[in-house]
Amino acid sequence: MNRAASPESSRRGANGSDAQPLRGAASVPPGRRVWLRFKRNRLGYWSLIVFIAAFVISLAGPLWSNDKPLVVRYQGHFYFPLVKTYAETTFGGDFPTPADYLDPFVRDRFSAPGNFAIYPPNHYYYDTLNYFSKGSNPAPPSRENWLGTDDRGRDVFARLVYGFRVSVLFALVLTAIGTVLGVVAGAVQGYFGGRIDITGQRLIEIWSALPELYLLIIFASIFEPSLILLIILLSLFGWIGLSDYVRAEFLRNRTQDYVRAARAMGLSNWQIIWRHVLPNSLTPVITFLPFRMSGAILALTSLDFLGLGVPSPTPSLGELLAQGKANLDAWWISLSTFGVLVATLLLLTFMGDALRNALDTRISDAVKAGGGQ
Repeated sequence: MNRAASPESSRRGANGSDAQPLRGAASVPPGRRVWLRFKRNRLGYWSLIVFIAAFVISLAGPLWSNDKPLVVRYQGHFYFPLVKTYAETTFGGDFPTPADYLDPFVRDRFSAPGNFAIYPPNHYYYDTLNYFSKGSNPAPPSRENWLGTDDRGRDVFARLVYGFRVSVLFALVLTAIGTVLGVVAGAVQGYFGGRIDITGQRLIEIWSALPELYLLIIFASIFEPSLILLIILLSLFGWIGLSDYVRAEFLRNRTQDYVRAARAMGLSNWQIIWRHVLPNSLTPVITFLPFRMSGAILALTSLDFLGLGVPSPTPSLGELLAQGKANLDAWWISLSTFGVLVATLLLLTFMGDALRNALDTRISDAVKAGGGQ
């Protein structure tokens, strides 16, 4: 009679090694395994944390970089200038125009006994003009303006905060639209193949041969530049590169056994594409997301630098770089803007490299076997 196996021996395989971690690893969902491999890359993981934190801080910019107080108590009443515009007469002024909270007269009213005002740490919005400043512009960094002012007297720190927010939001929208268009175009060509694939490829070749920069210049001269116009124009060309990768993945995966089994079960082509082929073809799509965002930020910065981007006074990294070029003695404008742009692109690059390694199991296993992080 065979001896009953002990609990300890039942957890060991034929070679005496502990098999429980293998069974536990096999039970982890694929998405969870990718996330664990991503976290193993400390540089990419902390780049993601820093990027998200910076973006969240920029979204909350009005709470800590604004020319209006957060809360005002005046003559026994509380006011919230961030959510409502108050006239100067509300605080004892003579004119019914919106109150200028940088005005020394208004500040003196708030400093009277029983009154107070809680200002953000930085007292400037991205388009604030301090008419009460006694210095010339552009002004170097000081206690009042942490990173100095531009040639119009606007606070550089505030414009960097809001310019970063505009750049990231622009990149997110442009990346989302280009990804959807690229996936749809590549999926249709790669799955159906034949004449559909050949016709699609010829149309893409013709479309990609159009001079994108010239079209931007023409439309910028006809229409008033705006973020919406830039997103539309750049989205017309931003999907082409991604569609080639998705097409290649679909051409490879459409011949797999699970696709033949799905056809034998009577599923429609669109059901097979959505449920089976697309989930197994998303590796290049996910891998390129950070790099596509980098390209979108660089495109917006370049267009703003050339004067073809968003109109003034919308904050922009490219517009600040153009001001730095026009005012070479105001080194603080170019240095701070270049630092923010380089840091943003480096964070996205580190995230993209870590994401690529996490999705490629061969790279992840090699790094783990070599003891790398």
